[in-house]
Amino acid sequence: MRRILILGSTGSIGTQALDVIRARRDQFEVVGLAAGSDAAGVAAQAAEFQVEHTALGADEAEQLVRDVDADVVLNGITGSVGLGPTLAALEAGRTLALANKESLIVGGDLVTAIAAPGQIVPVDSEHSAIAQALRAGTSDEVRRLVLTASGGPFRGRSRGELEGVTPAQALAHPTWDMGRVVTTNSATLVNKGLEVIEAHLLFGVDYDRIDVVVHPQSIVHSMVEFIDGSTIAQASPPDMRLPISLGLDWPHRVGGVGVPLDWTRAASWSFEPLDEGAFPAVALAKQVGRAGATYPAVFNAANEQAVDAFHAGRLSFPGILDTVQRIVDAHDAPPVLSRGALVDAEGWARAAADEAIAAG
Repeated sequence: MRRILILGSTGSIGTQALDVIRARRDQFEVVGLAAGSDAAGVAAQAAEFQVEHTALGADEAEQLVRDVDADVVLNGITGSVGLGPTLAALEAGRTLALANKESLIVGGDLVTAIAAPGQIVPVDSEHSAIAQALRAGTSDEVRRLVLTASGGPFRGRSRGELEGVTPAQALAHPTWDMGRVVTTNSATLVNKGLEVIEAHLLFGVDYDRIDVVVHPQSIVHSMVEFIDGSTIAQASPPDMRLPISLGLDWPHRVGGVGVPLDWTRAASWSFEPLDEGAFPAVALAKQVGRAGATYPAVFNAANEQAVDAFHAGRLSFPGILDTVQRIVDAHDAPPVLSRGALVDAEGWARAAADEAIAAG
């Protein structure tokens, strides 16, 4: 029986994790639940799963991680506020099922320095796919990692054609049902840029050996290319319950979680190169990833402010990445990386982005 603590329990990842656990009560026990502000939602979940320990907000979630005896902490919090709970889970020796990519990306060396080998289990579908594929060989046999991207709702459009797109169009993702920020990040491909940084930190592969390919069907979730020319791909219908279940019980698979592909029906899968002229987010993410220190935190914070401005009608769609680039270029990293330095850098980036957007 694995004891599970779920952070972000009322969000998309959290509710799907509870779906998995609901079907496997003999295998998993929920020992704690935390959400951002949905007190009624957490209370209903706690009643159903007979959970005594609950929390609201990132600070209470961090304390809950330190106080509750759990085998696995599933961090499904959205945004860099998830860094504290991530550090707490690692320091407490818990297995960290990580859906909150921002905490790893923003925390960088602060996170990887305290994580034991295998302690972080990725829940993002792309990184879960890579983790699964990596079991086919040793680290010395890996040539490159290939992250797949759906291309979002604007796949195939030029930069000029992106000038007039609306927030409603940006939220019309062809495959996944996600929150506003993540869905917009998928449309700009910022999300894929963040995932490139995450892949580097999780698997220790250099940025020049991490590629992105557009795969509109979202069936192949990512691939690993080995030195002998073999490529191992993980394929399944787009359903987050599969990578969530692996996060809860890694390296074991949970039976009956997902519906397999139907090989009796004809299907076509396509792969296209990424248009970095129209979608510069991945190249910029590699730039900040190589720079390290507080640069990824600045990238993430400036993007969040720009996304808010876009949805408020104060910024064009291409203006999101233009703003982020300006703020990254203006940043000077402090000499020592610390949690306080990250907080200061994020605050500076948000203010600088707001000022740049207001100035036009």
